[in-house]
Amino acid sequence: MVRDLKSHLMSGRMAAEALSFIRDGRTAVEPRPASTVILTRDTPAGPEVYLLRRQQSMAFAAGMTVFPGGRVDATDSSIADSWSGPSPEWFGERMGCSAEDAAAYVAAAVRETFEESGVLLAGPDAGSVVSDTSGDDWEADRVALESRELGFADFLHRRGLVLRADLLGVWAHWITPEFEPRRYDTRFFVAALPAGQVTRDVTSESDQVAWMPPADAVRAVEAGEMLMLPPTYLCCRDLIPYAAVPDILTAASDREIRPILPTVRVENDQAYLETT
Repeated sequence: MVRDLKSHLMSGRMAAEALSFIRDGRTAVEPRPASTVILTRDTPAGPEVYLLRRQQSMAFAAGMTVFPGGRVDATDSSIADSWSGPSPEWFGERMGCSAEDAAAYVAAAVRETFEESGVLLAGPDAGSVVSDTSGDDWEADRVALESRELGFADFLHRRGLVLRADLLGVWAHWITPEFEPRRYDTRFFVAALPAGQVTRDVTSESDQVAWMPPADAVRAVEAGEMLMLPPTYLCCRDLIPYAAVPDILTAASDREIRPILPTVRVENDQAYLETT
């Protein structure tokens, strides 16, 4: 159960990894850059978020419920001529990184969202978004992107599209704890489901997908009915107060973005995950 990360008692695999890391004096693995998108939509009952449950066979976060996302790819930083919205320099200042790194994080966010949900935050110009990505030709491109047979910049060029960076809001920055054998430096973004587009259960990395009110997701985690990594849980919890998706997107522009790197405290042979 996750309630508060000020001091959270770990169990199972995570606790074993943490205790082994400390006792053996292992060197931390360098975190790899990654992007995650909290995809939202409005309903009469309030906002919902799109969630995927990762396959049990996955090497990282197996069985966990997550937002769409994944590692930054080498080709993600080469989309400068297919960009619309706030500049990479603007995102770099907002995220505390270089413009080149910011462009790669934003591109990865859009690419991974398309790969894992079929939703594409891009359009033929700065004022429009693709209205439907459910056709066989779109699916062929999605699969080619997922397998890395097609680079993201080439995909945008071939289709005459620009990435709509203005549709993304920066939400959070989490770094995987040092004891984990697979580590990520992850930027969390928020975005609204574009009009006309629908999410599709397409990625091979998940075995279940669902739209869910953030409060319901939080309750499911606290009841032990759903597994989430702490950043996903806390992002859902942060979204509960908002009555509509535009409120979430507006709030993103004012959020303090600071890197959060949970640490480990050991007491009486028990490991506690802590944040400041």
